[in-house]
Amino acid sequence: MKLQFLQTLVAVLRHGSFAAAAKEVNLTASAVSLQMQQLEAYFGQPLFDRSARQVRPTAFAAEVAGTMQQTLDALKALRLREDSVVSGRIRLGTIESAQVSLLPTAMQVLHDRAPALEFEITRGVSAALLDDVKAGRLDTAVLVRPKSGGSSRLKWFPLATETFVMIAPPHARRGSPVEMLRRHNWIRLDRVTTGGHIAAQYVNRIAPRTRCTFDLPGTDAVAAMVSAGLGVSVVPALRQEVLQAYPMLQIPLGKDAPVRHIAMVCRPADAESRRVQAVLEAFEIAVRRRHQKP
Repeated sequence: MKLQFLQTLVAVLRHGSFAAAAKEVNLTASAVSLQMQQLEAYFGQPLFDRSARQVRPTAFAAEVAGTMQQTLDALKALRLREDSVVSGRIRLGTIESAQVSLLPTAMQVLHDRAPALEFEITRGVSAALLDDVKAGRLDTAVLVRPKSGGSSRLKWFPLATETFVMIAPPHARRGSPVEMLRRHNWIRLDRVTTGGHIAAQYVNRIAPRTRCTFDLPGTDAVAAMVSAGLGVSVVPALRQEVLQAYPMLQIPLGKDAPVRHIAMVCRPADAESRRVQAVLEAFEIAVRRRHQKP
């Protein structure tokens, strides 16, 4: 009997079905069912009533899960005790925008909470960072989750959702996104980035055959070009600091505006690491503080 099987049981009872629990524990529904059968063989009695169309947990299953949850809570309390120092080295990757908008606050939090923690920080595009996490070259990364959802073999922690907008020169005449693209050059966020790919898909959908003037690898560079009157662009909503530095119009894209999901990702074996959890909590705090800014 493996501890993982009991954690899966807790997930099944929490979500109400094998299929829903499978998404949380990164398994197929059939693998979850097999684990439950192995647990039943271990305990020598059923955990689920399979006589009806829908599988229902037995009272014994709830008892086992309750005992397991108490044990997990007790172990977590031991892990988070104040006299237990988080130390060691962690290899962290971030996309460029997160290095500016989230990383400084996260590092402040970690400096206060885990001063013994050492960092090796890498900047890159989301696809490359994701490959580095998969290959074990990074312990964790903050990036844009792929539109397809990302590898189910990894552990994902949602951080923020960012809506795309159109930006235009400060004195441009306002119009719909399609009208603005017809009147001005399109400055494209480089499609090698996940955000650039999302933006290009949107533009190609609303204004097919629109040709871009040039590609730029970062939103700050795009903002500077747009502010100088060289064209319009579709980018994730810009930080207040960028809007103050580069005057421009910011035009909402309406209910069909694309979004990107910022997440932290690691391998499942590292998900409960105290170092990874400390970094996750620091970035969650950074996101909350960012949203609290006027």
